[in-house]
Amino acid sequence: MVTLTVNQKEYQVDASPDMPLLWVLRDILGLTGTKFGCGMALCGACTVHLNGEAVRSCVTLLNRAAGQQIITIEGLSPDNSHPLQRAWIQADVPQCGYCQSGQIMSAAVLLRENPHPTDKDIDDAMTGNICRCGTYPRIRKAIHLAAQLQEGGV
Repeated sequence: MVTLTVNQKEYQVDASPDMPLLWVLRDILGLTGTKFGCGMALCGACTVHLNGEAVRSCVTLLNRAAGQQIITIEGLSPDNSHPLQRAWIQADVPQCGYCQSGQIMSAAVLLRENPHPTDKDIDDAMTGNICRCGTYPRIRKAIHLAAQLQEGGV
């Protein structure tokens, strides 16, 4: 048994220690907001937070996540009130939506570390997240909007 803390809730998981965290989250815990994209940490669809850092859950093994604080898209806010979630809706970012939870989770780390990012800061921070629909301009716009929202504006 492995103890995981996911979205501030503790779980006892009976799984192989070398199982990717992505499959534990989706298949064992039923948290399906984190998506499988490439399985090689190249696309960012599976991004979650591990102790506040954005990691690719498809290559993060269960034993690495044991005893750590894990936040998934479901744990970002209980009611979609997080500034990024509000901005994503307001800017009408998603097209197919598949990559969006990973995009939001990466953006959350960016805004925590840099509350007033430039376009270049956003592009650099988000470069590991692929959107096959090409919504990059709307993603950038939503991140700027979320920065304003977390400051109390808009």
